[in-house]
Amino acid sequence: MPDGRSKMELESSGDARERTIRWSDTGSGLAALPGMTGLDFLRAIRDGELPAAPISSPMLMRLEEVDDGRVVFSCEPDESLYNPIGSVHGGVMCTILDSALGCAAHSTLPAGIGYTSIEIKVNYLRPVQIGAGTLTAIGTVTKRGRRVIFADGEVRDAAGNVVATASSSLLVFPLG
Repeated sequence: MPDGRSKMELESSGDARERTIRWSDTGSGLAALPGMTGLDFLRAIRDGELPAAPISSPMLMRLEEVDDGRVVFSCEPDESLYNPIGSVHGGVMCTILDSALGCAAHSTLPAGIGYTSIEIKVNYLRPVQIGAGTLTAIGTVTKRGRRVIFADGEVRDAAGNVVATASSSLLVFPLG
């Protein structure tokens, strides 16, 4: 163990933490995807009619709002998302932003069309700790091309402070 204690010593000291991660089988969502517009697909996820992406569970995030070219995710970080210096790991911010920007792009797509991230650039503006409250990630499409979609986003803490921003380009392609 990094602090020199064995796993047994850590668990017996009361310092050990545990969190159960659960997710739904994605089969029904994947089966429905080719026949739905991106907007309808994401709204069905938001409304609980289709399962959320499995990554939502370990990242403690939830799809809250979906409009054409804009989505909002929330995240309730806990200690399980901390890095070694006591703040939420930057990879969590990147994951939430990648999800928000990707889903914003997806919300503009017709049935039978998918997307994948080409690149993402994240700017970390301030550390995030548990006391920051609910994080809100907003993704917005800035330009929709035939082959590439560009999107920008930000994450705000409960006090409204911008803690991270991102820009991304996403490749558009036919599903199947």
